[in-house]
Amino acid sequence: MLTNRMNLHLVSDATGETLNAIARATTAQFEHVHIIYHRWSLIRTRFQLHRVLEGIEHEPGPVLSTVIDRALRAELEAASQRLKVPVVNVLDPVLTMLQEAIGEQAAARPGRQYVLDADYFRRIDAMHFVLAHDDGQSQATLAEADVLLVGVSRSSKTPTCFYLANRGVKAANIPLVPNLAASPGLENPTCPVIGLTLEAEALIDIRRHRLRLIGQGARHDQQDYIDPEIVKAELLWARRLCTKRGWPVIDVTRRSIEETAATVLQLMESWQARRQKVMQG
Repeated sequence: MLTNRMNLHLVSDATGETLNAIARATTAQFEHVHIIYHRWSLIRTRFQLHRVLEGIEHEPGPVLSTVIDRALRAELEAASQRLKVPVVNVLDPVLTMLQEAIGEQAAARPGRQYVLDADYFRRIDAMHFVLAHDDGQSQATLAEADVLLVGVSRSSKTPTCFYLANRGVKAANIPLVPNLAASPGLENPTCPVIGLTLEAEALIDIRRHRLRLIGQGARHDQQDYIDPEIVKAELLWARRLCTKRGWPVIDVTRRSIEETAATVLQLMESWQARRQKVMQG
């Protein structure tokens, strides 16, 4: 049971993505508190900061900050001290360590990680690729993919591909359907092929939810889609196909999309290392 409530203010001079990730990773460790998040993003002027300070005064609580501008930081820290709320500038330990290691003072420019550079356009290109190659589409250009994800319907292929695209990875997903010929793009793949699977009960729940969303929960012709025995046979067939072709398989039953994507990236690195070893030797 929740025992108390706490306000947590996330103050950023950019999008707030870093603070959101830190807050999720840390607050998840506390089970008996209801945390109310107050997200303040793109705070780059004193006028904007004063609005934040009014919010903190109205609903006091700890402050996490990634504000880089020294004047704004000083004002935020002074106000937090006056209001008797703790404030932590989460980037400070890393910046201090890097400054000492590099021997250079960090530039106090907000949002420098969000620049229209080659890496940014690589992520945009990867996003377009995922859109064009979702659910087995655009077979003619599969050779451009960095990774192919395969699996039965509703095995998290599409969301994993989109998450990978945000890392600049061109991911295509191809459904595995019993009694249908395998996709031509899987015959001689030029990139790693990775299977996604999950437990039958979890898959059935996901498929039932999907049918309700599209208004087909009661249709007789959809029953095979959620029949336990048919689903188990479908999953077994898909796993055997992956094993036969030497494709690694990730069980996503209890994994978040982020964890699945991280495992995909590890498998991609292993595939590349093996390929380089073969080419060298």
